Amino acid sequence: MSLPAAAGAPPVLRAEGNRLVDEGGAAHRLLGVNRSGGEFACVQGWGFFDGPVDDASVRAIADWNANTVRIPLNEECWLGAANIDPRYRGAAYRSAVDGLVQKVKAHGMTPIVELHWTHGLYTGNSAGCSDVHASCQKPMPNARHTPAFWTSVAETYKNDPEVVFDLFNEPYPDRATPTAAQAWTCWRDGGTCPGIGYEVAGMQDLLDAVRATGARNLVLAAGIAYSNDLSGWLEHAPRDPADNLAAAWHVYNFNACADESCWNRTLAPVAAKIPLVAGEIGENTCGHGFIDRVMTWFDDRSLSYLGWTWNAWDCSSGPALIRSYDGTPTPFGTGLRDHLRALDT
Repeated sequence: MSLPAAAGAPPVLRAEGNRLVDEGGAAHRLLGVNRSGGEFACVQGWGFFDGPVDDASVRAIADWNANTVRIPLNEECWLGAANIDPRYRGAAYRSAVDGLVQKVKAHGMTPIVELHWTHGLYTGNSAGCSDVHASCQKPMPNARHTPAFWTSVAETYKNDPEVVFDLFNEPYPDRATPTAAQAWTCWRDGGTCPGIGYEVAGMQDLLDAVRATGARNLVLAAGIAYSNDLSGWLEHAPRDPADNLAAAWHVYNFNACADESCWNRTLAPVAAKIPLVAGEIGENTCGHGFIDRVMTWFDDRSLSYLGWTWNAWDCSSGPALIRSYDGTPTPFGTGLRDHLRALDT
């Protein structure tokens, strides 16, 4: 079994054509897991994360031969909104997040900080909640708060270029707008979007907020349909003055684009032009037959992928990679662990 070089810092990554490369120009793949909890524990008023984030628990991730950990965040907790318990908001939350980021780096892995839950009242099609606060997934980020979130995050990590930014977890403007064309315009440009009652911040707005700080970190931008649809990504790609942008995509066995024919049709053209990262892969079977197919397709094209999720939950109620934070896998997690350990990375 080969392990990541835990003694060394993770690489500073940049997009070069359709590849991610390190400082020396060598191709690099982001391979690892998501670590859920930072998006919900704070807004629910009981903590920063779900489960331990001490050194031993992070080392257990590295022991799977992972080189990347994606960390979902909550906009209101980071910004210190008044509705969040004072113990878990503002500086206290930011310090807790940075503690995990630095532990991930100390084990030679790339941290991806990702905006998961945001402010904005949405009660339309596929609404996750009727709460204006950041207590569920919203179809798009909001213009009032989210650029400020990314300005703050980018200021925090602009001198920490190993950290990757993932702008917004799973956009789904397509569930609100009448047409896919309107959804993609909303995705990029924001503003007044049909079916969404708050002013939207588009991917261009968020990328502009990041770059205005001087941060040149690698940035990921996920597509529509809960990040499962990249069919309009290239046509609507935001402009990046730092030229350091990658496309993000999510897939589960229950998604619409969940077979090789769809991947060949919609993903392959994107992957031919720009780096592609599957920020979440998973299945609700407690097994790994589906992600085995995903990983094979991505391996054949030297692409990146991250399993959802490194949390000790019941895998029969959703994709959970582990039974305990010492890295004991579920049957689903066994598939990802054994695959990562067999890779020659």
